Amino acid sequence: MNCRYITPILILLFTTASYAQTVQLTWSKDGKRAWFKTANETGNQFFVINTITKKRMPAFDSERFLQAVAGKLDQRKSRKLRNEEQVQEIAFAETANELFVRTRNNNWLLDLKSYEVSKKTFPRRKLRQLFMPQRRSGASRQSTTIRITNSLEQPVTLIWIDQSGDNVTYGELDPGETRDQHTYVGHVWLIQGKLRSGCFAAAADDHVVVDEQLMSNVKQRKTRRTRAPSVLFKSRSPRSPDARWTLSAKEHDLWYWTEDGEKRLTFRGNAENSYANQTMPNVRWAPDSKHFVSIRTTGPTQRTIHRIESSPKDQLQPKLQTQTYTKPGDEIQTETLELFSVADFKRIDISHELISNPWSLRFEGWSKDGSRFYLRYNQRGHQVARFLEVTTDGAVHPIVEEKSDTFIHYSDGGKAVFELLDDDEFLWASERSGWNHLYRYSLKKRELLNEVTSGDWNVKRIFRVDRKTKRVWFYAVGVHEDQDPYHEHFCRVNFDGSDFKVLTRGDGTHSIQFEQDEKYFVDTYSRVDLAPIVALRDSESGGLVAELTAEQTQSKFGPRRLTERFVAKGRDGKTDIWGIIHWPRDFDADKQYPVVENIYAGPHDHHVPKSFRKRYWHQHRIADAGMIVVQIDGMGTAWRSKKFHDVCYKNLRDAGFPDRIAWMKAAAKKFPQMDLSRVGIYGGSAGGQNAMAALLWHNDFYKVAVADCGCHDNRMDKIWWNEQWMGWPVDDSYKQNSNMENAHLLKGDLMLVVGELDKNVDPATTTQVVSKLIKADKDFEFVLVAGAGHGAAETPWASRKRLNFLKEKLNVRSPSTD
Repeated sequence: MNCRYITPILILLFTTASYAQTVQLTWSKDGKRAWFKTANETGNQFFVINTITKKRMPAFDSERFLQAVAGKLDQRKSRKLRNEEQVQEIAFAETANELFVRTRNNNWLLDLKSYEVSKKTFPRRKLRQLFMPQRRSGASRQSTTIRITNSLEQPVTLIWIDQSGDNVTYGELDPGETRDQHTYVGHVWLIQGKLRSGCFAAAADDHVVVDEQLMSNVKQRKTRRTRAPSVLFKSRSPRSPDARWTLSAKEHDLWYWTEDGEKRLTFRGNAENSYANQTMPNVRWAPDSKHFVSIRTTGPTQRTIHRIESSPKDQLQPKLQTQTYTKPGDEIQTETLELFSVADFKRIDISHELISNPWSLRFEGWSKDGSRFYLRYNQRGHQVARFLEVTTDGAVHPIVEEKSDTFIHYSDGGKAVFELLDDDEFLWASERSGWNHLYRYSLKKRELLNEVTSGDWNVKRIFRVDRKTKRVWFYAVGVHEDQDPYHEHFCRVNFDGSDFKVLTRGDGTHSIQFEQDEKYFVDTYSRVDLAPIVALRDSESGGLVAELTAEQTQSKFGPRRLTERFVAKGRDGKTDIWGIIHWPRDFDADKQYPVVENIYAGPHDHHVPKSFRKRYWHQHRIADAGMIVVQIDGMGTAWRSKKFHDVCYKNLRDAGFPDRIAWMKAAAKKFPQMDLSRVGIYGGSAGGQNAMAALLWHNDFYKVAVADCGCHDNRMDKIWWNEQWMGWPVDDSYKQNSNMENAHLLKGDLMLVVGELDKNVDPATTTQVVSKLIKADKDFEFVLVAGAGHGAAETPWASRKRLNFLKEKLNVRSPSTD
């Protein structure tokens, strides 16, 4: 259900990534100017921003530059010359009145006052320094192998900057080591050291020497968060810190070495009760070597499920595929802690009252003096979470305890935050106020020090914890009451809760990149109906330094855009429900169109796109066939209030349908072209479960559904996702929410789609629904896609069948019959 477990084609459906291209700034030595490049139909355009004057201007007059180059080359200004001398990169020169300009064939020094140019010849390394800011790799078909030699006295990391701008690590290069690396001509590589970085573009058969000169051409980009301080000791070595003792694992038990040889420490190990992590002892030593904690894993072998690959590529006969797959209610493997004293190698009893029945038990480390260690505990059922201190006498003391009558969203990372600070303090996230906020605690005092954030909005995710300035930089949603509550804004607050600031303001969802040692940040924001706007802002105040780019928003078709936002009240008549409408490209205001909802109501997140895209290919393919497609986030999804989220608890069949229906009715009042007598719905995974549920419990409104790879009974799906929302132990609510158990309620036209090789959701949950529908004598369509995995309906053949099914059942006429 969670997107991390969905095939790439479905990730395309659920992603809300912005269309905007990253603006990369290259700074002058004095930090007062920066240049950046944009691309359009006519080629590259270069701009310079001045942080003193707060102005953006063209870096140079391209026509005057080309005319000067033509004169220097004694050629007429022509299309050929324009192509040969097209500007690729620029670089700041020693003075503000000069600029280095690199074209396809030459390197020039341009005088910005007189527009005189002179050819410059640089050694390859100098060119790297001038024209190689850290940037993305371009497309290239010329394969090559380069040799890289590390002449420094410390190891460096090789990183390829791919065509999306992401860093792909290729391991370390030790001092003196030489490596032959396959790459492509022009691809950009980052050499990252502890303090500095170097960058180069690969040339054919190049030999790159990593030395002090190379490592001075790129300023080190800071990581997302500063390194956590050494507040807690976390050694995983089987050897004690003082090197006197070594632990080993044999036949799942612990052994230790003494002067008399190896001795057995534990005597109950077996495959279902093991002190080992594979062959290594699973232990955590105290820093003073006087104690250690053993982590014993207990529990049965996990459940396996089986799939038949009917048409393997390498043989005629089918293959059986087997997968480990734990389901709700299954007995699970758990971790039990045992504390040992090294003085006599005796076990010290630990009270397990506060850590019994764990879903997860995470060891966070020892105190520096070795007198205590710390644990994070999430109880099975996801209604109790604790942060605990355990002293070497075996006593367990709670520092934080969270309880909920519904659920705590900690199972898959969710809203969990644990950030160590200096001075034996830590940050903790909680929804105890009804909203997700940060709290600061003391390890020593075992008490809450202060609320760090508060209000009727949510901390979405931490961007950076700055332990030096005692600040937290984070993204929040809902901080601007006059905006879509799902818009992400960049914020800052001190550890003590003071000086809280929302640093972004534009009406859209934001992402940022720090610049110039965090004096500034590049702010990119957009909406589904607003193309990206990029600006440079001051990190202290959020004030505008200069607008960098503003892309052209998609053109209008008729009276409205292809995709637009709409908000209406939900089931309670009070709560705003947000969604978007995708209009047909050939929309005719004088016609009526059936409405089709693309649904995904997984409670782990919200799912309606918020940032700009030029094309919502999946939704528009259906819309352009003569339907109006809508996407809505109803109650039960995440990142509104806790009360909003709790609607899903033991109630996944709800899926926000009362809110969705109210939203569509409100939209139809504003847009009478929406024909609510013809409403269809489709979705995959959790959306597949939702789509079929619409025809079970809301068939007076929805008439047609296509359900792809749905988890139609939550007892059949993966354990962590379903127990998080449906609870544990498994009770009758699972049956009440089951599409399979309630298949006899079906009314309307249903198509079920599943891939025979689905590894995310057990395909048997779809075939069990098929069985129940047959027994209930219901008419439906069943599409089994051979060789397909999760998201089978997104394959070209099945996608076409889905579209034709919707058109037929919703009575969509083709253009030729209009």
